[in-house]
Amino acid sequence: MNLGLEVLLKGSNMLRLLQGLWVALKISLIAVAISIPIGLVLGILMTFHSRVLHVILQIYLQIVRIMPQLVLLFIVYFGTTRLFGINLTGEVSAVIVFVFWGAAEMMDLVRGAVSSIPKHQYESAGALGMTKKQTYQYVILPQAVRRLVPLSINLVTRMVKTTSLITMIGVVEVLKVAQQIIEANRMSSPNAAFGIYLVVFILYFLACWPISLVARHLEKKWAVN
Repeated sequence: MNLGLEVLLKGSNMLRLLQGLWVALKISLIAVAISIPIGLVLGILMTFHSRVLHVILQIYLQIVRIMPQLVLLFIVYFGTTRLFGINLTGEVSAVIVFVFWGAAEMMDLVRGAVSSIPKHQYESAGALGMTKKQTYQYVILPQAVRRLVPLSINLVTRMVKTTSLITMIGVVEVLKVAQQIIEANRMSSPNAAFGIYLVVFILYFLACWPISLVARHLEKKWAVN
């Protein structure tokens, strides 16, 4: 069966696909690097006994969970131009949306990890004369991080996969490049779509699989120890 894979051997089509994959990975890594520290701070704040703060952060989390990422991309990319006259590029808009989304997800992961620490850990730290800051710094956070790292690594793979949506705001990433190649060769290779999208699937798999293996390894290692 002819899958039209020969299209990728024409000119620089395969190189263009790899460059598109790099765009997706770059946006994901930048967003993760920014959202993880923000999520850590917000997650710790979420564990504090402040009703007002808890309500505000819960509203933020629910907005992120309810609102599709594609709608958020449209709001940031098209809305900022119309309302504020700010011309954001597609890549910058994607980073903003993924940081907004990733920070909320990370916040919830941190809250869950910190809340899972048994209450007697806090009581033991208090009995030793530790302040609240010292308790978090030396007792709670080191244990929470061990539970948090595998989950946060999985968040990276989710971000990489979700970058396929940014093609809708004109960012030339791997899916957009695939569409361009298919359209350019529609007459000469009408069956190329399946083969090219299969290659895109393989590229995403090769990008995400090692990250998933690292997360699984850390999860098993720290669960035993």
